[in-house]
Amino acid sequence: MATSISHTNDGHYRVSFDDDDIRTTLTGCGDKVDAWLDEIYRIHRRRLHRLVVGLDAEWRPSYGYGYTEPPVALLQICVGRRCLVFQILRADYIPDSLVDFLADERFTFVGVGIDDDVQKLRARYGLEVECTEDLRSLASDKLGNPALRSAGLQALVREVMGVQMEKPHQVRVSAWDAPVLSNDQLMYACADAFASFEVGRRLYAGEY
Repeated sequence: MATSISHTNDGHYRVSFDDDDIRTTLTGCGDKVDAWLDEIYRIHRRRLHRLVVGLDAEWRPSYGYGYTEPPVALLQICVGRRCLVFQILRADYIPDSLVDFLADERFTFVGVGIDDDVQKLRARYGLEVECTEDLRSLASDKLGNPALRSAGLQALVREVMGVQMEKPHQVRVSAWDAPVLSNDQLMYACADAFASFEVGRRLYAGEY
């Protein structure tokens, strides 16, 4: 997990992961999602044709929903050292900019078990993520290690980044649909998205 968190002067958070500081936006406001995406397009305008995007989602454990599959409560997106943690279940609205971003064929969205997250986003919110890559398959192919096809994010981070990543069980199964997230939840959510991005970036760039 990330090791520390602090507020920034402009209303965001700074989450540390190993030696990296990730500027993190936590919001349930569609307008702020618009602004975050505008910044990503501006910062990465010269490499939009090959952008790698870390994607993850969190949902409340199913015991809160009986036999009904719980909806995605949190959508995390990370590009570079910028992370969006969108409380999508509590959002005032889902902006068209997010719909277009996820459906952009120029971008490759990476994550562990990403197809499950994508299916949940489609089922609840009608969101389509056009181009995805499961990091387990990517790492297995790039590193020539078939065992990585069943690895978790912790193992991939250790293998590719040389970093020990903590994922506390009590945070993983916490109430992700809570109106106010704890610092531990925000660090966990940010770390998952950033680690997915960084593992994907390094694998595509051959930095392993």
